[in-house]
Amino acid sequence: MSPRKFKGFTVSLNRTSFKRMAILVIVGIMALFIITGMLTAFEPGYGLSSTTVHAWSSYVSSDALVYMMSTENPYFTQVLPEESHPPKVSSLVFELATSLNPEDPRSLLGRELPGFALFDGTIVVAGEGTDFTNMPIESAPPLEVMMAEREATQESIKKLEDMDEEETVTPSVSTDGRKVVHIVHSHSRESFLPELKDARAPSEAFHQSVNITLVGDRLSRELEKRGIGVDVDKSDIGAILSNRDWLYGRSYDASREIVQEAIHSNNDLEFFFDVHRDAQPRDITTVTINGVEYARTLFVIGENNKNYEKNLQLAAELHELLDQKYPGLSRGVISKGGAGTNGRYNQDLSPNSVLIEIGGIDNTLEEAYRSAEVFAEVFSDFYWGAEKVTK
Repeated sequence: MSPRKFKGFTVSLNRTSFKRMAILVIVGIMALFIITGMLTAFEPGYGLSSTTVHAWSSYVSSDALVYMMSTENPYFTQVLPEESHPPKVSSLVFELATSLNPEDPRSLLGRELPGFALFDGTIVVAGEGTDFTNMPIESAPPLEVMMAEREATQESIKKLEDMDEEETVTPSVSTDGRKVVHIVHSHSRESFLPELKDARAPSEAFHQSVNITLVGDRLSRELEKRGIGVDVDKSDIGAILSNRDWLYGRSYDASREIVQEAIHSNNDLEFFFDVHRDAQPRDITTVTINGVEYARTLFVIGENNKNYEKNLQLAAELHELLDQKYPGLSRGVISKGGAGTNGRYNQDLSPNSVLIEIGGIDNTLEEAYRSAEVFAEVFSDFYWGAEKVTK
């Protein structure tokens, strides 16, 4: 047997190349640690979470997302209408790179026109007639305008007196003295033009006592009638801002202290409602059901907090329940986030926190009271239904 011959080979290592390779490895490892550290160091509202992914994907149309998923599973395209076509790659890249949506002019104008950001937001669940032209308006008057003394009508004053004379009703079920719902009013002086003398402009719809806190108080009483313990706060946020020389935009900072104190002092609290009134006109904020006029409701959820998904789910469920019993009463659910908006509304303090708009500047207290009663009825069904499931 003849011996096998093996050809040898040599490996030549250049010292300079080896140094470069070592440096690249070290730099790569350092970059990995730096990026990881940055992602984990962000505050909860700004980390790379599902909320962030949601914000990125919001710039892409739903059809485009379905087509993207269909590259893995063609079955997804069956839900699309026949006239639907795959998106152009160039358009998709343009939308992702620029955050501009050709079908939504707000994506461009919102950055250029002062005040246009008021109409920014995402319609998550659209109620009857809700679109981008009638998004809620958060009026922010100068503090001196909001704090100005205004005279309420005699009818409004009588409503205050009548509330104190209401009889107490013993509910069939109860939370046994536990306060499980907290109500706050971050814009506590928001009022209603029909309840004020000589008030005509939206900027004048503010009052120190005849205001949205009466609606929150009515909601509290209606929930108590249904056995749900409520802690309602009627602090004058306007006075707090004035005493601290804070701008109106810091209203949520003032109410945050109130909510935090409530949480600290009461471990039984489960749900948190921040009650507001919208600045939209009557035709948008009023609905007639069976011949009775109601102030329409709207749920607002902040996107810039860790509880966004859970709060959004709660708002969507409450909207659906309202729509089933009182069609058209709820204007839907919207979310707000990003630059130019609060985007949090203190909803990071609880996974069961919702901002509720009840009515607008042209509604009356009676109309808002009716809606508060309806909401209490629906929430009571929701709450006691959930209690039965957990027991």
